Amino acid sequence: MADARFTLLNRANEIGANSYLLEIGQTRIVIDAGMHPKERGPLALPRYEEIPHDSLDAIIISHSHLDHVGTLPILMRDQPSARVFMTPATSALADALLHNSVNVMKSQRTELGIEDYPLFTHRAIEELVPRIEPRDYEKPFDLDWSGKTSATFYDAGHILGSAGVLLEGNGTSLFYSGDVHFEDHSLIRGARFPELGDRSLDALIVETTRGDAPRNPQYSHQREEERFIGDISRCLSDGGSVLIPVFAIGKTQEILTMLHGHQKDGSLQDAPVYIGGLSTKMTVIYDKFSDSTRRSCPGFKILRDMNPITGNRRGRRRIPLERGAIYALSSGMMTEKTTSNGFARGFINKPENMLLFVGYADPDSPGGKIRAAQPGDRIRLDEELPEVPLNCGVNIYDFSGHAPRDQLLEFMQKTNARKTILVHGDPSALEWFGNQIERSVIPSPGKPLHI
Repeated sequence: MADARFTLLNRANEIGANSYLLEIGQTRIVIDAGMHPKERGPLALPRYEEIPHDSLDAIIISHSHLDHVGTLPILMRDQPSARVFMTPATSALADALLHNSVNVMKSQRTELGIEDYPLFTHRAIEELVPRIEPRDYEKPFDLDWSGKTSATFYDAGHILGSAGVLLEGNGTSLFYSGDVHFEDHSLIRGARFPELGDRSLDALIVETTRGDAPRNPQYSHQREEERFIGDISRCLSDGGSVLIPVFAIGKTQEILTMLHGHQKDGSLQDAPVYIGGLSTKMTVIYDKFSDSTRRSCPGFKILRDMNPITGNRRGRRRIPLERGAIYALSSGMMTEKTTSNGFARGFINKPENMLLFVGYADPDSPGGKIRAAQPGDRIRLDEELPEVPLNCGVNIYDFSGHAPRDQLLEFMQKTNARKTILVHGDPSALEWFGNQIERSVIPSPGKPLHI
């Protein structure tokens, strides 16, 4: 009989400040330490107050997106004895992301008057880095000094360094999917998980991000890519420019690789490609791992081989708006005070241009409001600035880094765990999977679940 407990540390059943407490026998582990993208101050943190000070044996980070790693310095500060594990690529990306987060919080303290910010400092990050123990895929490692519980990372195919985690100890076997994508991307290959159906898992902890709606049965990545490239080509040929809001980690690098491939084979005309914001720093890290990670384009270095034009809204080189250019700028949701948001002010009012969305945008974000708008509507990109008319073309494409629900359902069914714990989804997504999977459970925030 498994002796293990799971506690959801998110403050609600949603995609937010993702964090999970696992107790396997006497070993206490927290998986992920996210920051809520829509909350501010202490409300952006998981339920760390429910974890006694210095009581954890280990902290595991599945990947470097803000909603999974954004409060790691706070958790590490509260848990000084805990060992901290992630893949080498996640460690590099997380370091850059957390330092950027400090800068963002300092700005928000000034601009929004949030007295609690910053929640941690640059110095705190630097002091904590030596505690991180990077671990490669498919190589088991001990989580505690006694060696009673082990973990193994497996490539989750979501972004560079993303991992699912197999945990074994005290007669218990658990698998956490992390954010997972089973199909190959333009750059990063799809997930490579072990044959879990043969392992008699006590529990599968699995994301449900896209559970609220099915993917179009006619969808194929190739057709979606052809539509995307065709729209860019037509816009450029007609004398317009293209703005692609992108997340700095993952989406930027995938889109740049896609553009490069089509420019190289002649299916997309040569055009200047600009990148800006945090994307440049993250692309440097992607290039650093080009020869040591599973890729669809082995050895390809984006900044070296593609040579995009880099710029930064706050830097010395302001990104110029020119005809016949492609702009892949962060953030993906066009959040206020980001490079894509500032650039859009002089872009979306021009009818010859096109704004192309390649990832998720929260309905309340500027990007979400544009996606829901009609041509000619006036858009408030920044609460402190006048509205801007939406005159450019707008298209949306499905290049999600999360597995569609039919593939996730198949994964859950093949795994056939004694218990399937559904996380990382909005209530409608959680409910759909809960109705499909026997022995599934939707955990209540803060309430331990026996495995």
